[in-house]
Parts: sequence; C-alpha cells; structure tokens
Amino acid sequence: MTAKLPDPGADERAHSDHLSALLREEIASHGPMPFSRFMERCLYAPGLGYYSAGKTKFGADGDFVTAPELGTLFARCVVRAVQPVLASLGPDADVLEIGGGSGAFAEAALRALDAAGHAPRRFMILEPSADLRERQRERLHANLPAGLAARVSWLDGPLETEWEGVIFANEVIDALPTTRITAREGEIYEEHVVLDGEGRFTRSDRPADALVRGAVRHVERDLGRDFADGYRTEILPQLPYWMQAVAGTLRRGAMVFVDYGYTRGEFYLPERTDGTLRAFYRHRAHNDVFHLPGLQDLTASVDFTALAEAGNNAGFGVAAYLSQARFLIAAGLQDVFEDDYLGLTDEAARFRLSQEVKKLTLPDQMGERFQVMMFARDIDPGVLPAEVMAADQGSRL
Repeated sequence: MTAKLPDPGADERAHSDHLSALLREEIASHGPMPFSRFMERCLYAPGLGYYSAGKTKFGADGDFVTAPELGTLFARCVVRAVQPVLASLGPDADVLEIGGGSGAFAEAALRALDAAGHAPRRFMILEPSADLRERQRERLHANLPAGLAARVSWLDGPLETEWEGVIFANEVIDALPTTRITAREGEIYEEHVVLDGEGRFTRSDRPADALVRGAVRHVERDLGRDFADGYRTEILPQLPYWMQAVAGTLRRGAMVFVDYGYTRGEFYLPERTDGTLRAFYRHRAHNDVFHLPGLQDLTASVDFTALAEAGNNAGFGVAAYLSQARFLIAAGLQDVFEDDYLGLTDEAARFRLSQEVKKLTLPDQMGERFQVMMFARDIDPGVLPAEVMAADQGSRL
C-alpha cells in the first residue's frame, strides 16, 4: 500500500530520516521499544514529531480534515450545547480546549460565545506542540477583536488549581499513544518495535507488564469472554490517569469529547482481529505505521466505554453519548444552517455550506463514525441541553 503513497520532498525525507535515526539509536541502546513509546516519539518528539514540527497537518494542504476545519457550523453547535452550562456558572467560568489544532474551533467558538453574551473569562488551550501553539496564536490575534483575543491563554500542562467551566476536546483521545497487545495461549503480549537485520523497524511481542495485563483482563471480564488466540488490538491503560490529570481540577462544569470510535463491544468485535491502528499521510489512510516517521499521523479508534469509565473515576457522570450527527442536530444544526444559508446570496457559497452539513452528518462521512460524549460534574441537570439529553444513547455503553 505504501508504494501508492506520494513521495516526500527532500527536506521532508531528511526530517523523517533524522527522527528514524534517533529511534534506532534508542532501540539499539535500550532494547525493544514499546509501540506506545514509538508512537509517542513519532507524534510528539520535540521539533521532529508529527505534531511538534512545522508541517501542515490540518485541512486540504495537510493529511486530514477535522470538523472545525470544514467551517463554523460544528463549533457553533458545540457552543449551543455548552452555553447554558457556562451561563449557570457565572462570569468566572472558563473554557479549556485540549489540543487546539489550527485554532479554527477556538476562533469560531469565541465569536459565537461573545455574540451570545457569554464569552468566558478565559479560553485556555492545552497544546503540547510549540509549532501548533504559535499557529493558533497568530490566527486568533489576526482574526479576533483584540478584547476577545486577549481572553485566550495557552497552557504547558493541566491546571493544578480548582476551576469551573467547560472542557472540550476534538480528536484528542485517538492521538494518545496506544498500547498494542496480542493474546496467545491464554497470555497477553505487548507489541514492541525492534530492528531487523537491515535496520528496519519491525514488530516483536514481549510479555505484557502488570498494568497492561490488568487493563486487558478488565476488558475481557466486561466483555464476558477472553480474546481469542492471535487476537491483536489496542488498549489505553493510561487513560484513567490522563483523565484525572486534565480534568481532576474541574470542580464544577461539563466536558465534551468528540472522536471516532465505538462502544467496547463494538471496538473488540471478535472479527476485528488486527485492531484499529492506522496511519494518515496526505489524506490517504494506510496500515504501515513505520512509514516515514514524523511525517504521518498515527491514530487508533476510541473505546468510548473506557472513556466513560475514566470520566467516572475522575468524578464525572456521563450526561450523554451519541453520534456526531445526532448531537449536532440536537444542538440546533438546522437553525444555524438556515441562518447562514439565508444570509448568503452567492450560490457557490451556499453549495459549500450544504457540503459542510453533509460531511458533518452523513453516515459515510463524519456523522456516524464520530461519537460525542458529554460529562457533567456538580451542576444542575436542568442546564444541560434538553434536546441532546433526549437523544442520548448511553445505554449502548
């Protein structure tokens, strides 16, 4: 499959070769590298990882398109869902976006919140990539009124003091470095990366440690069956700790996570024998995760049951779980679309707006592949969006 992928330029090739050399040195010095470590280095190594370097990631010129990149409809619907929560918390309520992407969501959300009279005291972006942080800063300061842009701040790490407000994360959990495991003869093995005789990256299984083994056994107990011999898949044993770190200090408020994934029963279907891990390079999905380290995105689908458990363990209740299409429609997509459509006179612009709705909601686009999970903590249930709560499919979890 990789033979059909576009060739990188000379500078890109040199960039990838540099990261590859560092990965080989680490493997040669320390032995087999857990795949989760390999993925973390490929995505986040300072100055070299996919999200840490200067390569365009989002939009037509990047490797994939996220919902906020399509236009403003997505962000404005999210705002309609969380605006009552922010209003109920008062003027000191804040918003925290985890992984700000290009800044498109922050820009559209801040405009919508300001127009509704509920601009947050602070709009914080937790962004580990210095490159993306600078792109976000440039975009927001160039496109937002100075007073609104001044509300934006960037965090180096999770907040350490208690606060109130809303957390939003779009396509974040799928980018957490995942652990790959295989079941064999009743034992659990963790996938590692080693070098073959020609110095190429290749896969090697090693007995899983207690943390990984315990996480797998928990999933098996929940499913009511053991994984079949040879079954290979992904798991995030660190997810509860990650959730506690990023959300543990949110004393009152709500969280909204949007990502592609499944309930646990769907994620670990017996026929899904090689998991969900894949790579994205210039809008092409493929399975060679060792191809051009640092130049392609690596991602795995989300076990939303595991996300619900992590939120519960951090002190939150699941308020709603539903497909992206159901969420957007319940949050008023029709009204937002009609207002924009009627305000346009250019037929080309109207067509683009209609295409945006289709991409966000059609089952074979983002509508059913992406799921939305909303959490709440210590707030009046009455301030949660009634239409979204009515569309909840949390019983599937």
